[in-house]
Formats: sequence, structure tokens, C-alpha cells
Amino acid sequence: MASSEANERPRLISAMELVGAGGYDKLQIKKLPYREQNSDEVVMRVKFAGLNFADLMRRQGLYSPAPKFPYVPGFEASGVVEAIGSNVSQLAVGDRVVAFAGDGMWADLVTLSNDRCFKMPDNMSFEDGAALLVNYITAYHILFEFGNLRPNKSVLIHMAAGGVGIAAIQLCKTVKNVTVFGTASGSKHNIIKEAGCTHPIDYHTEDYVAEIRKISPNGIDIIMDPLNGEDSVRGYNLLKPLGRIIYFGAANVAASGENRSLLTAFKTWYKCFSTNSLSILSDNKSIAGYHLGYLLKYFDSGKEIALETIDELFRLYNEGAIKPQIDSIYPLSKVGEAMQRMHNRQNIGKILLQPDDEANATKNNDTTTE
Repeated sequence: MASSEANERPRLISAMELVGAGGYDKLQIKKLPYREQNSDEVVMRVKFAGLNFADLMRRQGLYSPAPKFPYVPGFEASGVVEAIGSNVSQLAVGDRVVAFAGDGMWADLVTLSNDRCFKMPDNMSFEDGAALLVNYITAYHILFEFGNLRPNKSVLIHMAAGGVGIAAIQLCKTVKNVTVFGTASGSKHNIIKEAGCTHPIDYHTEDYVAEIRKISPNGIDIIMDPLNGEDSVRGYNLLKPLGRIIYFGAANVAASGENRSLLTAFKTWYKCFSTNSLSILSDNKSIAGYHLGYLLKYFDSGKEIALETIDELFRLYNEGAIKPQIDSIYPLSKVGEAMQRMHNRQNIGKILLQPDDEANATKNNDTTTE
């Protein structure tokens, strides 16, 4: 009888759910119904998931697109395929994979469309896999699709010690004679110099515009701006003729505390760069906006370029040209601590999350080895 009751009991997964906009208390571990795959889907057991700055802004209610509350956040993860639908031919049970989607990755089991799931290179670790897609796709699209990066160009990378920043520095080094300026706190300069940053600048103690003008009086060819607000204007004015600035975030909007500040958001919006198609003619400069969240939302329309980019990133990884910098790994239940570390800009590289069962198993294995 007991065995029969156990078999009839619905299968559950463990997931981190965001129940509303606000502080860390809005993130709660929940037991949710397991969803079996349809004919075009796969089920992945998650090993690691990525934490991105967009996750912080989503929690504060400052990020779009986002599903209605409650929902399971998480854009990317690595893991092992546990089940496949009848129409899935390119993946098999047991495959080591990376995956990305608009949400849903902060769980121990994830059911998702097979075209969001990709076999990892044999030499790639689960940690590197979980740290690769969002940061490196973002950096690659900005530098090569929008920026048209070529030899002998200069690039300014803000938040250069973060996940996207480290990715961008490494990708710049795949092109000959690119001069990289990177803003980061002084304690992180050695790391970003080792990654390939030519001129680290401490934004806490130095005016990055003045420091760049000393070295490159004519300005910069390509600027990656995840800050926005006042920095969007300063960056545009720093461009060389025929230079490009790509806005891909709004870190200046996010408040320093747990909850959002509408005053901070308004001040940042008010200071944003603004122009029109006639005014920009005489400047000979280009402006672009990049939002991976919307590329994922409308994935079908951009699927071809996404697949080409992932193939190229896997090739660069296999050649040793790129490798994610892992800052730290937190159990999923400690996501608030992980977010606080990122919000305080203490991380160097990628912060990863690990389902608690996986984290406990890893800890037990480490103890046994010791």
C-alpha cells in the first residue's frame, strides 16, 4: 500500500521562485509540479545556473521583459539531459548540455524546448558551461555584430571585471592590436590586466573620460555601456568620428539597497542621452541598443545568428582563446547573498548558483575526498 501511494504521489521539483518585486524575501525555494516534456522538449538536470545583473533588476521590478509573478528566474544553466521528446534527434539522454531561455533556469530540473539546449564541448566543465552563454553572447554581439571590431581599434569596457566585462576583454584579444580601456575598482586591476585589458581605470578615484583623453586624445572607437544615465552622454561625447556606442544595460538605475528606488530610476532616465535622426547627422557617430532578453523572447526570429554565435564561442573555447572567470558559487538557497555580492560590485567574473541537492552532494564528495 505504501509503495502504491508513493507511486501515485505527483513528482515535484525544487525551484527558486520570485513571488513579487522587492527585497531578497521575494525569492523563495518552492516545491513545484514536475512537467513532462512534449515531443519537442527535453528535461535537463541542472548542475549550475548563472546569476546576471538583469536578475537583480528583475527582482527590483526594473527589468523588462519579465513574466507575471510568481515565476522561476534564471536565463542560463548547464546540466545533463534526463529525458527527450519523440521529435528530438540531436540530443540524447545523458548528454552534457548548456541551455538558455528567458526564465526558468533556477531549478534542479528544467523542461524546455530542445532548440534552447546545446551539447557542450567535451573539455568544457559544467561551471564554464553555466557561465558562458549570456555573458559571451552579449559581448560577442556587441563587439562583432554592432561594433564591427577590427584590428587597430580601441574599445572602452565599463564594469570590466564583471562577467560580460571579462568576456569582452578576452574576445578583444582575438583581434590583432586592439587597445582595451576598462573601468573597474583598483583592487581588480591585476585580474583584468591579466585577461588583456591594456589600460585599467579606477572609476572610484579617477575620471575615466579625462584618463582616456590623456592616452587617446581623439577618443574611442567602440564603447560598451551597461551603465546608462549620465554615462550615456559622456560616452557618446568620448567617441571618435565614425565611432560606435552600444547601450546594453542600465546599472545606474538599480538602487544600492534591496528594493528599487523610483527616484534613482527617474534621475537616471532624465540624464540619459537623447538625440534625433537629424541632429546626429553632423556628429558622424553610431548609436545602438542591445537587449539579450528580447532576443530570447523572440528567439525564432534571431535563432540563426544565435546558433552561429554559440558555434563560434565553442570554437574559441576549444582553442583556449576564451574561458569564463568564475568568481564564486552559491547554493540556490543563498541567492540573496550572491545578489548582494554582485550589487556591491565585489565579484570578479561570473557568480554561479547551484541547486542545493547538487551543492550538498559536492560538499559531501569533497569531505569524503579529504
